[in-house]
Amino acid sequence: MQTILVSKTPCDHNKLETMKDNEQEQFPIVDEDGTVIGQATRGECHNGARLLHAVVHLHVFNSQGELYLQKRPEWKDIQPGKWDTAVGGHIDYGETPEEALRREVREELGITDFVPEFIGKYVFDSKRERELVYVNRTIYDGLVQPSKDELDGGRFWSMTEIDEAMGQGVLTPNFESEFERFLFVKSESFFLT
Repeated sequence: MQTILVSKTPCDHNKLETMKDNEQEQFPIVDEDGTVIGQATRGECHNGARLLHAVVHLHVFNSQGELYLQKRPEWKDIQPGKWDTAVGGHIDYGETPEEALRREVREELGITDFVPEFIGKYVFDSKRERELVYVNRTIYDGLVQPSKDELDGGRFWSMTEIDEAMGQGVLTPNFESEFERFLFVKSESFFLT
C-alpha cells in the first residue's frame, strides 16, 4: 500500500487570503449533452446562477482496490477542507473533456502515464452550481505527487473507510453522490473487467 502524507499544518489564514480561485477564468456553458452553447466566468458559474458547465473527474484505484481521495484546501470556494474525488477540474473554454482530464491529472497529482476509462456523465446540481460531470476511472500503482498549490494532500482509502465516512460531513456531497452512482456497485467488479 502506498502512503501519501496529508498536510497536518494548521490553517495559515494569510495563505487563505492570497490563494483563491480565479473568478474571471472562462468556462464553456453546455447543454446536458455537452454541446457548448456559450461561456461564462468561474464567478458567474459559482454565484448561484447555476449555469451548466462541464468538469472532468478521475477516480484512481490501486491494484489493492483502494481509492485515492484528495483533500480540498481551505481556500477553495466550493467544499473547502473536505475529501473529494482524486482529480476534479473544470474544462476550459475550447478544450475537450479528454484534454481537460489529462491536464488536470498532471496538474493535481503529477501523473502522466495512466489509461482512463470513461464510465459515464451526469448533471450534479447544488444550490450554488450545476456541473456536467464526465466520470472516468483508472488503476494506478505509481507515484502520486499531489500539487502543493492546488490540494492539501491525499491518500488511498479502503472501501470500508469510505463507507464509514459517507454522510458524516467528511466527504464532498458530489463525491458521495458519484460514488453511490458509479463506483459502489461497480467497485467489487471493477477489477474483473
